[in-house]
Amino acid sequence: MDNSNLGQGKNAVIVGSGLGGLAAAVRMQAKGFQVTLIEKRHQLGGRAGVFTKDGYTFDTGPTIVTPPTVIDEVFEAADRNREDYVEMVNVSPKYRLYFSDGTHMDYGSYEDNLKEIQRISPEDVEGYQRFMAKTKPVYELGFEVFGSIPFETIWSMAKMAPAGILHQAYRSVYGRVSSFVKDERLRMALSFNPLFIGGNPFDVTSIYTLITYIEEKHGVWWVRGGTHKLVEALEKLFKELGGEVVLNSEVERIEVSKKRRVTGVSTKEGKHYDAGIVISNSDVANTYMNLIEPEFRLWNSDRRYKKAKYSMSLFMVYFGVEKKYPDMTHHSIVFGPRYKELLNDIFKHNVIPDDFSTYLHIPTKTDPQLAPEGCEAMYACTPVSNLDSKTVWEEKKDEFRDHILSTLDRNILPGLIGQGKSRTIVSLLDERDDFRQCHVLGPLNVLGIDTSLIRHSSDDKAS
Repeated sequence: MDNSNLGQGKNAVIVGSGLGGLAAAVRMQAKGFQVTLIEKRHQLGGRAGVFTKDGYTFDTGPTIVTPPTVIDEVFEAADRNREDYVEMVNVSPKYRLYFSDGTHMDYGSYEDNLKEIQRISPEDVEGYQRFMAKTKPVYELGFEVFGSIPFETIWSMAKMAPAGILHQAYRSVYGRVSSFVKDERLRMALSFNPLFIGGNPFDVTSIYTLITYIEEKHGVWWVRGGTHKLVEALEKLFKELGGEVVLNSEVERIEVSKKRRVTGVSTKEGKHYDAGIVISNSDVANTYMNLIEPEFRLWNSDRRYKKAKYSMSLFMVYFGVEKKYPDMTHHSIVFGPRYKELLNDIFKHNVIPDDFSTYLHIPTKTDPQLAPEGCEAMYACTPVSNLDSKTVWEEKKDEFRDHILSTLDRNILPGLIGQGKSRTIVSLLDERDDFRQCHVLGPLNVLGIDTSLIRHSSDDKAS
């Protein structure tokens, strides 16, 4: 069936231009809808923004792409090849993992990991092999089958129950990993991935071990020139298809008729955009509590979102260094002395402890042009409790930044202190104000469209 003109003549509005919003905009425009993409900020990309300072270029958010097929599918939806718009590079090792006892592990391919485990914990080699073998069907079911199914009711979710029991979904990621390997360092290495999507490895279902297998099957990729090059590529494609971009404009209201059908959006600048379909890529709680009148969302009430349990947040420090670190890798995870206890402080106790773990990103290991010659561009992305911690970040942020940098200087980046020419902090308050978050949520999957979709009528099928 040819559905290339499915949305011909129908207007659609996308609220927010994060990667999810951009992907939705491209797909909708390719289906024949006339799409307007409205972005509050001065640039597209949402958290996947970019800025330059003192000759250094910094991506502001996501830096890891996996699986790359998810991006390819967006371009294919418009009958284009991703390779014609943007280049991606397979990064190896995927991560270097630094442990607080002074040891480290280069986490890479399956064969590379077997060698590393043989080096640091020989008795766990067989356990790792069994873990990966058991995780493969979890990936096949959870990602390849259920990953493309919308769970719109509790009954549709119930279909997963038998498979969940079979694959021990009732266990946590950490609990599942611990049943295969005994060395605590390997338990950390195989369980930290849910933190990338805001989940606590000690609480989230073991279905999320599929992230480990996704990285094994598809690799960890980097967008040549930085993640924002992907944003620029999607923008170019969207405009080629005839889509309209509106920057520096904040949506104030999603308009709904008395018949409970969306009619468009209005902005704080006083403009109205007619639309039969609105997709919000804004924060979910913000969308419902601030953009839609209460009478049209009895289920998605303010009370529901005020009572919701929110994820962690991130404290970001971007810094340029006037020297090279030839022995470092592109992606590193620097673990603090505590693991479960630290995550309990972050997710359950809502405090900011003295110790921390951080993701260290050094894109100049792959793209030297992102910094002046002989220099490195870096950022440290540190999980912290969300704003429920009541931390006064305007008072705390300089101290916490210096604590992060001095710890990195002491443990893995000798000589860092005194070398930093360009330093920028993004605290939780910045994230809240820039992205209209209610509590400041955790990081988002690179092209996971975490949106709220309001359809004009049941026959408007956009996907």
